[in-house]
Amino acid sequence: MKQGFPTVTRGQRIGLFGGSFDPAHEGHVRLTEEALKRLGLDRVWWLITPGNPLKSRQPAPMQERIAFAHRLMDDPRVIVTGLEERLKTRTTVETIAALQLIYPQARFTWLMGSDNLVQFSQWERWQEIAERVPIGVVARPGTRLPARLSKAARIMAPYRLPENQAERLGSATPPAWVMVNMPMTNASSTAIRAARLARDRTE
Repeated sequence: MKQGFPTVTRGQRIGLFGGSFDPAHEGHVRLTEEALKRLGLDRVWWLITPGNPLKSRQPAPMQERIAFAHRLMDDPRVIVTGLEERLKTRTTVETIAALQLIYPQARFTWLMGSDNLVQFSQWERWQEIAERVPIGVVARPGTRLPARLSKAARIMAPYRLPENQAERLGSATPPAWVMVNMPMTNASSTAIRAARLARDRTE
């Protein structure tokens, strides 16, 4: 085990929730809580990324984002990490492959909001991600229908679990995925940044 990396017990079911978290917000918390409650997971790791290759705007400094996420997310089952920076991986598929090599005893599940499923087919080697780990999709405002009709959802349709069997996901053999609904929230990092900028201009 690499020094400073989270400890994992054999067979532990871990949800991986990646993103810039710039900043982390209540929507991230609710998605995480819903995943823990409904997808048969023991833990969730927040993977705070150095940057997102699909976004032109790059995020705030890593340590600033990690510190804020720690203050916001206080569930002991959730670990806030900067593992991608430490692993020096560039893409999601590289990160998953590296973690599976380090933690062969763990069962990882990739977590995303339904807004990410809409563009999932644009991710590098996205089909390899689906072959490596189960995928848990949590519905977000305005993207339930586009997510269901997305290219990735159509290609992965044979491997979709019904929502009433979502608790099987954490132990499922990939490819496997499920989309679960939750009470909606309009919280977003973009809205929070805009509110901060507006507040700063008036101070």
